[in-house]
Amino acid sequence: MPLYRPGLLHTPVTPFTRERAIDFEAYEKLIAFHLGNGAAALAVPMHAGESVSLPDGERRRLLEFAITCVNGRKPVIAHVSETGTGIAAALARHAEDAGATAIVATTPYYWTPPPAMVLEHFVGIGAAVKIPFLVYNAPEEMQGAKVTAELCRKLIDRVPNFAGVVDLSLDWQFMIELMTDAPRLRPGFQLLAGTELLVSPAAIGASGLFAPLAGIAPKLVRTLYELCRDQKLFEARKVQEEIAALRHALKPAGVAGLKAAMRAMGRDCGETRPPLIPLDPAAYQKLVGTLDAIASLRDEPRGW
Repeated sequence: MPLYRPGLLHTPVTPFTRERAIDFEAYEKLIAFHLGNGAAALAVPMHAGESVSLPDGERRRLLEFAITCVNGRKPVIAHVSETGTGIAAALARHAEDAGATAIVATTPYYWTPPPAMVLEHFVGIGAAVKIPFLVYNAPEEMQGAKVTAELCRKLIDRVPNFAGVVDLSLDWQFMIELMTDAPRLRPGFQLLAGTELLVSPAAIGASGLFAPLAGIAPKLVRTLYELCRDQKLFEARKVQEEIAALRHALKPAGVAGLKAAMRAMGRDCGETRPPLIPLDPAAYQKLVGTLDAIASLRDEPRGW
C-alpha cells in the first residue's frame, strides 16, 4: 500500500435549503472555500456534515458531487460509518468506485459491541476496498465504544490497507502505545487528531488533523497545523488556546452552533436537520457577540 499522509483535512458541513434538501449550489461554493483556504484534503460527510441525518442515497450523491467539484485537485476521504458492517462496506465500495482517495469509519452506531465484534466490523469494511482505510476513535460520541492499541495491532495483521487512526479521545496512554507499536508493524502508519486540539497528539507523533472549525477560522487552524507539523509546540500552544475558546463557545449547540458561526462569518449553509435544533434568535445573537470578542477571528475571511 502506498504511503498515505493526509495532513490537514477540512470536514465541511452539509448545506441545506429552507426545505432541508441538500443545497448543492451552496455546497459547491463551500468546497471552493475550503480548497482556497488551506485544506490539504476534504473528509465528507463527517458528523459535522450531519452524516447520520443523510439517507444512504444522499450520502452517495453528496460524496460524488464533492469528488466532481474537487476534480482531482486534493484528496477526498469518504466517511462510511454505519450501524451494520455490510452497509458500511457497501458505502466503502461506492466511495472507491466514485474516486475517493481513502475511507474513514468509526465503531458501529447504536451497538456497543465487545472488542472481538469491533475487530470483525473493521475487517469487513477494510476488506471491501483497496484504498487506504482510517479508523475513527471517538469513544465519547460512540457511547464508550473505543479503539485500543491491541485492536489496531490485530487490524494491521488482517487488513493490508489499514493506514491509521483518527483519534478524538485525547487519551495519552492509548496514543503512546499505538505509536510505539503501529509504525513498527506498518511503516507509514498515521495518527491524526480528530479535533483541532493538536498539540498533545503532535508531541506523540500525529501528522495531521480533521478540522471542522476550518469552516469558521481556516487561517487559525492552518497556523496551528503548520506549527505542530514543524514541532514548534510551544508556539502552537497559544494558537490552540485561541481555538479552544472558539470550541468552547460552540460546544453547547454542537453542529447547530457550527452552522450559526459560519453564518455569522458570511457563509450561510442553512439550518440543521431534525432532530438537531437550530439556535433561536437570542442564542444566535449571543453567539455573534462571543465571536466578535475573539480577537483572532478578525483576520479570518468573511463571506465565500
